[in-house]
Amino acid sequence: MDRASDRASATPHYLDERTGDTYPLTGPRWRADNGNPLSVTPLPGITRQDVDTTVRSLWRYRAALPVDVPHPVSLGEGRTPLIEGEWDDVPVAFKAEWFGPTGSFKDRGTTVMVSFLAQQGITDVIEDSSGNGGASVSAYCAAAGIRATILVPAATSPAKILQSRAYGATVELVPGDREATAAEALRRSAVTGYASHNWHPLFLQGTKTLAYEIWEDLGFEAPDQVVTVAGAGSTVLGCALGFGELLAAGQIERLPRLLVAQPANCAPLHAAFQAGAEQAVPGRWAPTIAEGTAIERPVRLPEVLRAIRRSDGDTAAVPEADIRTAVRRLAARGLYVEPTSATAAAAIGTFVARGLIRPGDRTVVVLTGSGLKAPAALADVLDGNDAP
Repeated sequence: MDRASDRASATPHYLDERTGDTYPLTGPRWRADNGNPLSVTPLPGITRQDVDTTVRSLWRYRAALPVDVPHPVSLGEGRTPLIEGEWDDVPVAFKAEWFGPTGSFKDRGTTVMVSFLAQQGITDVIEDSSGNGGASVSAYCAAAGIRATILVPAATSPAKILQSRAYGATVELVPGDREATAAEALRRSAVTGYASHNWHPLFLQGTKTLAYEIWEDLGFEAPDQVVTVAGAGSTVLGCALGFGELLAAGQIERLPRLLVAQPANCAPLHAAFQAGAEQAVPGRWAPTIAEGTAIERPVRLPEVLRAIRRSDGDTAAVPEADIRTAVRRLAARGLYVEPTSATAAAAIGTFVARGLIRPGDRTVVVLTGSGLKAPAALADVLDGNDAP
């Protein structure tokens, strides 16, 4: 273990932001010795001349990554559409991240994480996720020839794990709730590579390409704000990393505001942010139709809060009825997304009312996952069932 003075080194390291400790970018490490999550020491960013326009995937931004990956495990992820539109009387552009190979934004992080693990010679991994993360890890491990085991709570419906099974992953049901599943994954990580979309720092390095791509989509300029939904907050942190590097490289003049939505039924990030806290605050949470965000204890909560504040951003808690309405409004304009994605759109009106989104602004709204991921929930919503 090295100390924070190594941050100035030209060689990237893993970084424990809470203590300043650093570790070499070698071996299967995914967290600090003290159990804290890791990121990567600050990187200088890239310019538009560094974008490899011959590559039609997020690997066109490979010069921005902390490690050289000569042979990436790619399924053509990234380069998702930016669809111009209007919402609550303001112009917005919807970033359709469900165009990822497995139907969600998770593919950005997974391609970089699995490429790194494959380059290290990892042959077996575990992941704990019954949703988009598990499906994405299963797909990229299949492409890499890595055996994947996906741990899910015992009560998970067969439909939610079908995609992971289709890719050839072994799906194991763990007695208990989501936290029990995470605990089992941590226990097994002592002997098996842990390809966690919540923990592995290289996952965030892939997620940050969203910022680079929005920058390129907008003619190599930053938007005024990015509206996104958050559960664990990887999209928030990815945007903070990517736009932060672009600012450091002199490619943009300021950070876009990060405007973050959570369902009111499970909004630990929102509660802590609005309380002015640096850690989680007590809250009573309930099930939400936006299942992908139902994370009561985000691993990187302090880091997500800092990222929002550093961008002069804000948060909103969205009632279930508003999420359902947003699903229908998006579908009515041809955008078929899962309720988790619709939560971001549902918050736009709140941010407009607060004066954070103005008519002349460039606002990007990230839609994270396809409606094909949640057929039962979508049927319920589209049939007009507005029960909580």
